[in-house]
Amino acid sequence: MGRAARFDPMDSVKVPLKHQSALVAVVCMVVDGGFVLLDREPLPQTLVVLFLTLAVDAMLAGPARLSLWVAAAQAAVPVLVLVTIGNGIDSNDAGLLIAGYRAGAWLRGGPAYAALGLLSASLVTSMILYDYDVLYAVLVAGKGALLPWLVGRYTTARRAYLAELEKRSAMAEKDAKAAVTKAITEERGAIARDLHDVIIHHVSAINLHAGAARLGNPHGDPKLTNSLRAVETSSRAAMVDLRHLLDLLHGEKPEGARQPGLGNLDELLDGVRAAGIPARLEVRGQHRDLPESLDVTVYRIIQEMLTNALRHGDASGVTVTLDYAPDSLTVASENTAGSGDDSGSVRRGLVGIRNRAGMFDGRTRSGLDPDGRTWRTTVTFPLEAS
Repeated sequence: MGRAARFDPMDSVKVPLKHQSALVAVVCMVVDGGFVLLDREPLPQTLVVLFLTLAVDAMLAGPARLSLWVAAAQAAVPVLVLVTIGNGIDSNDAGLLIAGYRAGAWLRGGPAYAALGLLSASLVTSMILYDYDVLYAVLVAGKGALLPWLVGRYTTARRAYLAELEKRSAMAEKDAKAAVTKAITEERGAIARDLHDVIIHHVSAINLHAGAARLGNPHGDPKLTNSLRAVETSSRAAMVDLRHLLDLLHGEKPEGARQPGLGNLDELLDGVRAAGIPARLEVRGQHRDLPESLDVTVYRIIQEMLTNALRHGDASGVTVTLDYAPDSLTVASENTAGSGDDSGSVRRGLVGIRNRAGMFDGRTRSGLDPDGRTWRTTVTFPLEAS
């Protein structure tokens, strides 16, 4: 197989420039050629001047690196016509203007000034040969050579200035993004340190004290022993989640590490049951695999639902329902509301659920049923139709 052609982003600029240069050359040929024909001079002289004019105007379609030679050719034609044919016939006036602009826009240093000198000398010489005085000749050179040359210089300088502004803007945007990234990284580092130094320390202490209390009471109340064991299990699970969170905050993701998902629901429900609260799971519809990020989100939402039921519900338990539809997944929990003041923590829990659901265009509904006692939270996620 042949090698694929490499894409050059400048090609999309070069092609339009070539087209424009060709168009400028054609317009100059039409305008200058038209004036030559309108002068109505004898046919032999007209044909010679027309040939010279069209030839040098056609050179305007050439590459920028030849601008000095194009200017020299344009400058030579008026003088050559006056010396060989005489007065009374126009030649390449439009071509001279465009050659001056090209020299100012595309040439630098010595070649640019050489082109300006050639064009100016041609116009001054032509005016003197036409018997005009020197001042008039200089003014014509300023209008026909210097002014287009300066416009070309200005256009290029302005283009370079705008490119520099765009470059600086891009660099400033890049620096701003880097500063934001650095600030986020530092803030994550501070949060990670606080989690490690404070939260993990306390959770570890809870685990150790619960274990010590359970071992120190081998023949005690079985319910108390089960509760202490549940505290140990929950605290160890919390330690695993916290350490995983620390890895995420530090930008690390150890191989094989993954966040819990719907496959870990049984462990989550067992933890609630161990605390003495009945927890039930109902699955409806045809089970289907979810994207990993959505799977983790649904798990965390159910975790928050169970936490709210433990904190603010009574001892009758909580029911979690997973309802799989062809184009959606509905997660719901219901429990009997307790009698305590739970408005603040409930609101925070529901905000967390709503925010997690919103990341996947999920819709959240929560509140008391018409009986005034059953609290129901429902989250519906859209899925691709199966």
